[in-house]
Amino acid sequence: MSQRIDRRDLFARAAAAAGAAAVAAIVPRHVLGGPRNIPPSEKMNVAGIGIGGMGAANLRNLQTENIVALCDVDERYAGGTFARYPDAKRYVDYREMLDREKDIDGVVIATPDHTHAVISMAAIRAGKHVYCQKPLTHDVYEARMLAQAAKEAKVATQMGIQGHSGEGARLICEWVWAGLIGEVREVDAWCSLTYYPWGHASWSSQWGERPKETPEVPEGLNWDLWIGPAPMRPYHRAYHPRTWRCWWDFGSGMMGDRGAHTFDPVFWALKLGAPESIDATTCGNTPEVHPLSAIVTYRFPARGDMPPVKLIWYEGTRPPRPLDLEDGRQMPAEGGALIKGTEGTIMCGVYGNSPRIIPESKMQAAKLPEKTLPRVGGGHEQDWARACKSGEPAGADFSYSGPLAEVCCLGNVAQRVDARIEWDAEKMQVTNLAEANKYVRGEYREGWKL
Repeated sequence: MSQRIDRRDLFARAAAAAGAAAVAAIVPRHVLGGPRNIPPSEKMNVAGIGIGGMGAANLRNLQTENIVALCDVDERYAGGTFARYPDAKRYVDYREMLDREKDIDGVVIATPDHTHAVISMAAIRAGKHVYCQKPLTHDVYEARMLAQAAKEAKVATQMGIQGHSGEGARLICEWVWAGLIGEVREVDAWCSLTYYPWGHASWSSQWGERPKETPEVPEGLNWDLWIGPAPMRPYHRAYHPRTWRCWWDFGSGMMGDRGAHTFDPVFWALKLGAPESIDATTCGNTPEVHPLSAIVTYRFPARGDMPPVKLIWYEGTRPPRPLDLEDGRQMPAEGGALIKGTEGTIMCGVYGNSPRIIPESKMQAAKLPEKTLPRVGGGHEQDWARACKSGEPAGADFSYSGPLAEVCCLGNVAQRVDARIEWDAEKMQVTNLAEANKYVRGEYREGWKL
């Protein structure tokens, strides 16, 4: 009579006979678990999940590596990327891909916001390095859990805020830390763009409501997988492709879209953590769509030798023109930040790009400090590839970008209730408005979990 041998018992016997080191050398990584040690001279095996939009650009920036697998729920939308990498295995369901493709080292995730967390968590638990597009997650709880899981799994992570690998963000940090503009107690940040009209304006619906038409799902699109953990609703062009950002169920609005980029150099330079309170005033906000415009005010406590900070976010509009900005000189058109110190103001663009002290006469007179932060060569995706191979963290790994994503998500919580909320970061709880907590941790559709 044959006897079934347990796998763990088999490995235990092998280790006793040949030594644990010898077993580790011959047992495949997908059996042992955990990320593979990739020599700097070796190419890593990369998979893309959500490859029709920004994911295509991320993969092009990683063509120094092996693109071995591709996954997208929309065959037509992702068709160009599938064609670009004909040797890569094709998948519709990321879960099937992670189960079958055991030799993947890292995944690039560029799906809509509402699926970032469930896919990232599945990849982390499979021992894969993860590059995930901003704003990392759709709610605060997801951001906290992803940062914790990545730390425990010891995988290399990176959020797709490419400005973090740029020169501008580093200059802002160096100038602020050197005291070039004195103490900073207030920041204005903005994005003057708006999502209106939401999706396609041709549907027969009222202001900010779902379209009433229920067209057929296009060929090649798996709508159930696209919806993922969100509440099910009929397909419509108003949601996909590209226009999902303005819908609360799927996107994180301008706060998660441009706010994640614009807050980054401010968050970094001022060493911000969790805010104590967030106050939102919105225009055109509905239970279905993000507002036409909003002003969101964060208040952060003192940090070490840095004073408390008020950060005001202007969405769909812009802050008052600085008094010390020269006549005829324009503020960055799409958005940017004004970092206001007691000895001067730094003005920069969306990604922290092109920072200057204003007025320009003060910039010309400034004695700039030495460049002390390491510079990134090759771009943001290559910084992640380096981290996967070296074991040194990427610049915007989840230990940094998780708390940054929490700040963005909290701004959306305040927008949802159109009020002031007080925040207990340790308890992950809004303390003054109980109804707001349902937006701190959203509910998943049956069959989905983090």
